[in-house]
Parts: sequence; structure tokens; C-alpha cells
Amino acid sequence: MDFEDTPEEAAFRKEVRSWIDANAPKHLEAELRRASFGSSAVVSEDPIAAAKAWQKKKYDAGWACLHWPKEYGGAARTPIERVIWGQEEGPYAALGGLFTIGHGMCGPTVMTWASEEQKRELLPPLASGEEVWCQLFSEPAGGSDLAGLRTRAVKADDGSGDWIINGQKIWTSGAQNSDWGLLITRTDPDVPKHKGLTMFFLSMKTPGVEVVPIKQANGASGFNEVYFTDVRIPDAQRLGAVGQGWEVSLTTLMNERLSIGSGMSAGFPELFRFCMEAEVEGRPAVEDSAVRSKLAQFAVRQSGLKYTGMRAITALSKGETPGPENSIGKLVAGATMQDLAIYALDLQGQAGVQWDETSPQNGRFQAMLMRSPATRIEGGSDEILRNIIGERVLGLPGDIRVDKGIPFKDIPTSGQRK
Repeated sequence: MDFEDTPEEAAFRKEVRSWIDANAPKHLEAELRRASFGSSAVVSEDPIAAAKAWQKKKYDAGWACLHWPKEYGGAARTPIERVIWGQEEGPYAALGGLFTIGHGMCGPTVMTWASEEQKRELLPPLASGEEVWCQLFSEPAGGSDLAGLRTRAVKADDGSGDWIINGQKIWTSGAQNSDWGLLITRTDPDVPKHKGLTMFFLSMKTPGVEVVPIKQANGASGFNEVYFTDVRIPDAQRLGAVGQGWEVSLTTLMNERLSIGSGMSAGFPELFRFCMEAEVEGRPAVEDSAVRSKLAQFAVRQSGLKYTGMRAITALSKGETPGPENSIGKLVAGATMQDLAIYALDLQGQAGVQWDETSPQNGRFQAMLMRSPATRIEGGSDEILRNIIGERVLGLPGDIRVDKGIPFKDIPTSGQRK
């Protein structure tokens, strides 16, 4: 790839830089520069309101969801122009975390599977930040096996054609702030687990939907449990055919791994700045040969993530669909974030156990360490991603699956004995 801007790209970059400089919420810049993964660090005002205001300003000026078609609220820009925007948005990009799932995962799924009328109704409010979406996939009994889900959807017996939903989802990011959600359910337990699934979208205000935030180790509550008790959904809110839910979900999952892997900062610039400021045996840490060696290792990983992401962007620019190779970025970024945070705390010595406003780097690396295990699970655990890479990228023999081809209702559970 040629990483130099073409004349057209350079002109676009200049236009982006000029608009951001004139319109960005600069009163929040200092806070946003302290943002850690999963948090914008905005405390001077309502962070949700700040995120929505910035997104709406971008939307009104034609800078929201750059790669989406204009009729759905986007700007019909190229993938490379989208990358340029991301490079220039800088710290203000942290305000976009509220919309990562909606813009990166739910939106592309709706765009692929919904009716034209539904797309024109649902996507512009998502692009503008007026509405927030979540992804109702994971379940307590399924772990990383999405196809093992047990939330049931059955046809109502009143002849309306509606569906009645009962079950539970867990680890649903942002559900407490969401207006809509993508919901995958089991509609047929008499066929193998991947074949009996159906996808819907629903308002999170639908009667019978209950959201319960989960208190995390880092003090935040980004994840939630979501309970469904006799929730009624019209058949018109189904995405794809009945039983086609797994195929629909793959659209979401491929975009999820691309979105997480390509958009995730593993924290290397922050670590490098810290090593310039911190001291080891009375000298700047960066002057220590062991520290420089470790920084070099992290720099190599960061560079690999960058160029792997650029390869994915190149594929998108050619009109290709994100594939299983995007699991690489997510797998490496999650592990790198955890390793980097541990090393930063090692350098802090006894101060590393401290986590408040007086902590080195405002507790950035403490927060990163507490968040990183979740990063290695969400969007597919490390083990699942290694299987995907091994089987679908490298062509290695498939993992042993004892439940393959068995009707879902006949798969033994942990509580059953033969």
C-alpha cells in the first residue's frame, strides 16, 4: 500500500482538520486526553449528553458515519476518507464510544437485512446520535458459544403473527443507555443449534424488557444483564428468514471484530509518554536498556495492528466484506492492552497499587488493567478467535465438536447425566 495521501486525500484531510478545529468541543479536550478504554473520562458535564451533542454536530455538517449511503444518514465517503477522519478527530473520538456498537455492528446488519423502509426509518437517527443501539447476543449458559443460546421466541397463539420472547442476555454493552437492540433468539430447538436461530430488532422500551447493570472491577457498569419476560415483537421486526439468524449474526460478528480490532488503542503512545516522564534508578525510564527493549516489543505489536487494520480497510475499499482475518486485530489488541498495563504498573512500583486522582497518569493503566480481561472475552474470547484464525484463515483441521449435527434439544447440559 501507498500510505502517502493522494492530492485528493490531502485536500480532504485539510477540510476535515479545518472543520474539527472550528467545531470541536475544546472545553472537553483535557478530559478526553485522559480517556481510557471504555470511558471518555468526561466528568465536567453529562458524558452521554456531550457524546450526543458532538455526534449531532457532525451529522448536521455531513461528517457522521462517513461510509454509509447518504439516504441512510451517512456521507457516502470512501473507507480511506473514513480513516483520515479518524486520524484527525484525535481525542474527540473518545466521545464516540457510546455509538461504537450501533455504528460499527448494528447499523451494517440493519443495512444488509432490513427492508428499505426500515433502513430509512432506523438508520438516520442512529447516525445522528439521537438513538443508541446495543447487541443482545451473549447468554449465561452459552459463554462464547453464541449458537448455544436459549432465549426462546415462539409465535403468539392469537393469530397476530407476533413473537413472544422469554430468556436472558448478559454482558450487553451499553444496554442501559440504548433505545434499540439487535436480538438473536432460538425459534426451533428440533434442529442443530446453528439452524434454529432467528434475528429481530426491538425497542429497549418494549414491555417486559428489564436491564440490570453489572458492577465491574474498574468501578464502571458498562455491561448489563437483560431479561425478557413475555416480550411481544411484531414479525415485521424480524431480520432475515425464520431460522436464518446465524447467517444474519455473522454480518454483525464480522463487523464487530473489525470495529473492535481496528478501533482499539492498545495504549502504546500513553506508555511511551509515561516512560519519558517516569524514572528508574534516578534516570528517565526510557534511558534504561531493558525499558527500551520492552517498548520496542510493544511498538512492533502496535505497528502490526496498524498495518493489519490497513489491510482490512484496503479490502473494504474494494467492496469486499470483512472476513475472519479481522479476528487477528482483536485477538492481538486485547492481549497487548493487558500486557502493556501490567508492565506500566510494574514501572510504577508501589504507586501501582494506588488508584485515584493522584495516581500516575491519572490511573489510566490501572483502569486499563481492570478493563482488559473483558476486552479479551467480548466479541469472541481469545480461544474462539484462535479457532477462527486456525480453521478459516490458515486452513487447519477443525476443532472437535461433539454437538455437531445434533438437534439443540438433545445436546446435554451440565446438569444432565446419562
